[in-house]
Amino acid sequence: MTTALLVSNLVLWGVVLVLVGVVLALLRQIGLLHERVSPTGALMVRGGPRVGETAPVLEVEDWQGRALRLGGERPDGRRTLLFFVSPTCPVCKSLLPMLRSVRDGERDLRLVLASDGPREEHTAFVDAHALADESYVLSTPLGLAYQVAKLPYAVLVDAAGVVRAAGLVNTREHLESLFEAQVRGVASVQEYVAKQAGDRGGRRVA
Repeated sequence: MTTALLVSNLVLWGVVLVLVGVVLALLRQIGLLHERVSPTGALMVRGGPRVGETAPVLEVEDWQGRALRLGGERPDGRRTLLFFVSPTCPVCKSLLPMLRSVRDGERDLRLVLASDGPREEHTAFVDAHALADESYVLSTPLGLAYQVAKLPYAVLVDAAGVVRAAGLVNTREHLESLFEAQVRGVASVQEYVAKQAGDRGGRRVA
């Protein structure tokens, strides 16, 4: 009886040690996968001004009838974040608080919310989300100038009137990737990751 109990305990400890080894191996693999997974950024789409090109200059009015000049050099040195939205876009609505937070955290940033269509189709949307005091623009030419086909779509224009980043934005990570791309001087975070991977590959070959 004692021998059987001893053997069962040894077998049990053996199983525990094997499981510990498996868990450690899985943790190591998860760590390796985490290192290999590239950060996701705003997805760039074809059409419209490309990164590095001059943004189109348009004279528009916001919801309150105030004149806005989009594009061109800004004497105050502020960047412009154009964010294209729609009253029928659920993701756009969910991102509005985050956009305000980012705007408030960037002193040199001007936020312009852009859409199109009849004003009456936007009244409930503007009231529900307190957008009347924001730079909310209804302009079909603006959307055509940037060839916006999907929403929500963002364009970051620097103080000199040059497009520095653009893409579809569905999360805060996507939005922050636009600013990161400008800092690193690339068109997108994906381009930066690909460049870094290419540099590492080149060093290995050398």
